[in-house]
Amino acid sequence: MDLDLLATFLEIYRRGSLTAAATARGISQPAVSGQLARLEEQLGDVLFTRSRNGARPTSRAHELARRTGPHLDGLRRALAEDADGQACQGTVRLGAAGEFAAARLLPALAPLTRRGLHLRITLDLAEPLLASLAGGELDLVVSSIRPPAKLRGLTAMPYLDEEFVLVGTPTAARSIDPQRLAEDPVAALAHLPLVAYAEELPIIRRYWRSEFDRRPPNPVSVLVPDLRAVLAAVIADAGISVLPRYLAEPPLNAGSLEQLHRTQVPPLNTLYLVTRSGPAQPAVQLVHRRLLDHATTWGPL
Repeated sequence: MDLDLLATFLEIYRRGSLTAAATARGISQPAVSGQLARLEEQLGDVLFTRSRNGARPTSRAHELARRTGPHLDGLRRALAEDADGQACQGTVRLGAAGEFAAARLLPALAPLTRRGLHLRITLDLAEPLLASLAGGELDLVVSSIRPPAKLRGLTAMPYLDEEFVLVGTPTAARSIDPQRLAEDPVAALAHLPLVAYAEELPIIRRYWRSEFDRRPPNPVSVLVPDLRAVLAAVIADAGISVLPRYLAEPPLNAGSLEQLHRTQVPPLNTLYLVTRSGPAQPAVQLVHRRLLDHATTWGPL
């Protein structure tokens, strides 16, 4: 018996319709109908009762699914593991921000290196990383911006949302008048210096504009182009800053930092998973799948 027929049967059985099975199998609905008809002819029995509500399995279908399903699932897993094992023999050139690579990407991908995968990580801002990807110097980029139209040949998909929080030490928090913070947050925070990632205050300015509809008037005490260093300076009470929650969460939980301002809708920034258009090498496909799988467990960052 053709295993393709059994694979199609199981998709119909598990999804409840020929249309859904066709989508899952990546073939047309007439092809699914034809494969089901061939299987029923070989078995000499009807497997589904079709209606407007889908395909209802018969008792014979229940029996066939029970007997064949676990074996086909095991075969799929074995083939996938073999394909992943071959893909792990390749090299993937990955670009990302240093903070995100250290906190999320490398812990997710490191187990693959024990199976033979080679990673070459480039840490930089989104614009030069995307230019390197378009130029063929990288295979995959986690970008904080959608690729601009001028960079042709790139495919981007929304990947994760970063949530930003305004943080400072408990000492800084005690210096803020709660009533004034509720009435005029810009004025209530204006006496506190800022620790910033860059001269133009990209993250802080965006927070102030989205939440307070103004630029921050605060003085800048520290400029350092690494959010991990920004975090360290804030913990040392050099000033306040806006950071992704995934970086700020540990010191917030430990009590060394406090969230200075809360919003009904957290400010978010979408990260994109970007590759070059067209077929990708197996190792790149493997890393792409791995990152997507892990993202479902992270939630908003």
